[in-house]
Amino acid sequence: MHTMWKGTVSFGLVNIPVKMHAATENKDVKMRQLHKECETPVKYEKTCPNCDREIENDEIVKAYEYAKNQFVILEEEELKELQKEQADKAVEIMDFVKLEEIDPIYFEKSYFLSPNDGGDKAYGLLRNSLKDTGKIGVAKMVIRSKEQLVIIRVYENTLIAETIHYPDEVRKVKDVPNVPEEITTADKELDTAKMLIDQLTTEFDPEKYTDDYRASLLELIEDKKNNEETTTTTTAKEKPTPDNTTDLMGALEASLDKAKSNKTKPTQPKKKTKSTTTKKKKAT
Repeated sequence: MHTMWKGTVSFGLVNIPVKMHAATENKDVKMRQLHKECETPVKYEKTCPNCDREIENDEIVKAYEYAKNQFVILEEEELKELQKEQADKAVEIMDFVKLEEIDPIYFEKSYFLSPNDGGDKAYGLLRNSLKDTGKIGVAKMVIRSKEQLVIIRVYENTLIAETIHYPDEVRKVKDVPNVPEEITTADKELDTAKMLIDQLTTEFDPEKYTDDYRASLLELIEDKKNNEETTTTTTAKEKPTPDNTTDLMGALEASLDKAKSNKTKPTQPKKKTKSTTTKKKKAT
């Protein structure tokens, strides 16, 4: 399992050297986009609309738009320095709370924590303490250049770090449109609904739930492969480098043709304006 991060988790004076690994993986079936006409993969290029050309990664800088078309440019060195300041800190558990006190809306992504060299005993101490007390730890840590709020808890026999949203990242319920304040429900309807819930109530078993759409999609893809309903694309041809001499010659020839065309057009006599005719009448 790939190690994403190495560091230290501490509570009180106890330091636990750990390694972090992604606990979940996205199994969505990834699709590529092809040009329908020639079935070549579509290429996405970074272009500057002002310079009207494709730009390289080393020409791009990061900036924060604080108002419409108003930016503060942030240098890469400045960002790296900020990230280093946070990344070098040990992950310190600030508080211990009960898991049921945190609403699921806060939860984001899970990471397994395994003990690093020499950390087995301290790792076991924290794991057993959390198990016996039924508590979880709340801490902060930097993951992929962002300071995350995390909870540390026991999952089966492993410590797990679960990133959770900060309060200001969770939108306010009052902003949800068209939610009625109160709805009167008939007792008979309510009793029937409760009976239905009781009949469908069971212990949670995650193994019984499967992604039927993904399974059907993979089956469809496999059928098309077996029936040779496939296509082989060729590498997109590189655009030829513009030849300045050719471009200049083309521009000269186009200019010459335009000049010849203008020269052969009959010149129309200028119409006399009203003001000019009036002046001539006054003069006579």
